[in-house]
Amino acid sequence: MFLRGRVATHDGTPVPSNVLVERVCNNRVRQEVYAFPHGDFSMQLGSRADSFPQSSADSGPSYAVGSQDSSMGIPRRELTNCELRVSASGYRSDVLSLVELDTFGSSIDVGVIVVRRAVKVEGTTLDATPYKAPKEGRRAYEKGLQAEKNGNLDEARKYFETAVAIYPSFTDAWFQLGTVLQKENQKDAARSAYTKATTINTRFLPPYLSLASMAYHTGNWTEVLHLTDHILELDPLNQAAVAGYVLDLDSLNYADAYFYNAVANYKLNKFEEAEKSGLKAEHLDLHTHFPRLHLLLADIFARKKSYGRAIAEVQTYLSLAPDAKDADKIREQLAELEKLNGSVSTREIPEQR
Repeated sequence: MFLRGRVATHDGTPVPSNVLVERVCNNRVRQEVYAFPHGDFSMQLGSRADSFPQSSADSGPSYAVGSQDSSMGIPRRELTNCELRVSASGYRSDVLSLVELDTFGSSIDVGVIVVRRAVKVEGTTLDATPYKAPKEGRRAYEKGLQAEKNGNLDEARKYFETAVAIYPSFTDAWFQLGTVLQKENQKDAARSAYTKATTINTRFLPPYLSLASMAYHTGNWTEVLHLTDHILELDPLNQAAVAGYVLDLDSLNYADAYFYNAVANYKLNKFEEAEKSGLKAEHLDLHTHFPRLHLLLADIFARKKSYGRAIAEVQTYLSLAPDAKDADKIREQLAELEKLNGSVSTREIPEQR
């Protein structure tokens, strides 16, 4: 069975190179194929690529779908939980739900998936200070980036320290210095460097996310909430809805921010806010970096007696982490939720007369 379609830009300009079409099921990327240069694509279901995406940065574009081992695929009925979207640098994609597709044919035309050119909002995830820094400071900063890329953290730290000494308002250099210090396990010094970056430019968000991550791992939930609330106030997804723009989110992982925010709200017994952020994190976290997010949502749904949704979240967690240390305990909780759900369903069936 093949899904065929075409990628097109909203303004009729040529499609970008290396357009990747993703099939996402239950918030997990199940399959990836590259579109042809003119935007056409073909995705074979029941192929090995269903479970193991074939594309990689090392291998480059591959237009072949791969093995036709149907045992590695998913049943056609599971397309009701799937959608198609496009990944292309500098573009944002419409989402095409597969829920209403007629899956009885051998070839299905899904139509056109539209992508829109991204627009960056100045002062959110990018910072202009590298262009304002003196030449010597920029040179030290660039050498620091190269040294860090090569794994030479000691040398990178010295270059970044030189950069901020030459130009104390060098936000990016303070942030990179914090990153290196954190990798060297100098947590207090890293926190100071990140904080310095936030005081210079409150709209430069990467150091806020790093500080939130550090606070998350120490269980400082009030601090996590304060930092992530600041990030999400400037979330381009919300700004885009107001301004009518589509934005490039590659420079900051908003899934992380929403996840940390959800956990902090949950720990502080703000369950409604936790649910809102958790659902946004779930939508953005396509590569499932946070399996335990699904347990958090399951608990929230169970508190609301939405047992069906809670069961689905627990099942997703177990599919992502079947060998987790708490897997047996979670399976017991799943069984209890299924009992509760069955009891509710029984009560809802009207009596026969």
